[in-house]
Amino acid sequence: MPDDLLSNLSPEAQQVLPKHVAIIMDGNGRWAKQRRLPRTVGHRRGLESLRTVVRTASRLGIKYLTLFTFSAENWNRPKSEVDTIMRYLGRFLRTEIPEFNSYNVQLDAIGQIEQLPQKVQGQLTKTKEILSNNDGMTMVLALSYGARQEMIDATRAIAEKVRKGELTPSQINEELISNHLYTSEIPDPELLVRTSGEMRISNFLLWQISYAELVITDTLWPDFRAPQLYDALEAYAKRHRRFGKV
Repeated sequence: MPDDLLSNLSPEAQQVLPKHVAIIMDGNGRWAKQRRLPRTVGHRRGLESLRTVVRTASRLGIKYLTLFTFSAENWNRPKSEVDTIMRYLGRFLRTEIPEFNSYNVQLDAIGQIEQLPQKVQGQLTKTKEILSNNDGMTMVLALSYGARQEMIDATRAIAEKVRKGELTPSQINEELISNHLYTSEIPDPELLVRTSGEMRISNFLLWQISYAELVITDTLWPDFRAPQLYDALEAYAKRHRRFGKV
């Protein structure tokens, strides 16, 4: 783990780095509006933050970084904006491969991936394959993702197993439900960061963040860089995680 990055954190924060950090990347549109720029400029600037945060988190030794990249509700935005976001996403997945490889990053994705444009799906698959031999941090992109739909899908899968006689209702427990979520192979986040100051979860990882520490920052996502990530990690280090105990 590189000492030059760790030196930006207190000794306390260095000792309790979360294994899994999840981020709700919010505020691209407001960032652009404040500057009287098109919303798409905010999305483009937000990709720079994404690149910086992935690089920093991976070098710090964080094992999983889940990024709320495009929600199921985002499809309701103007078509021109959605088309631009999808174009940026496809380009990002293609052009950042050397960067991800240089930091030994793996790639995964959760959500209703089949709803993405075919070109984006193809690039996502290709990028995942190229990075599959890496064994460093796993970057998880939540794409066309909604936690309620995730729970519906898990419930349907479990109900089908009960119908086939593969399970009995008495066997349904937390572990079984977790194993049927999109994140079945990913540990739950210990830290959830939301940018832009909004005090809501926005249908993101509702099951998985049951015991996550929440850090809300007023910083808009296009301005969220390494110093803001350090601040969030410092805030996490000061929390006493009781899990219902004293």
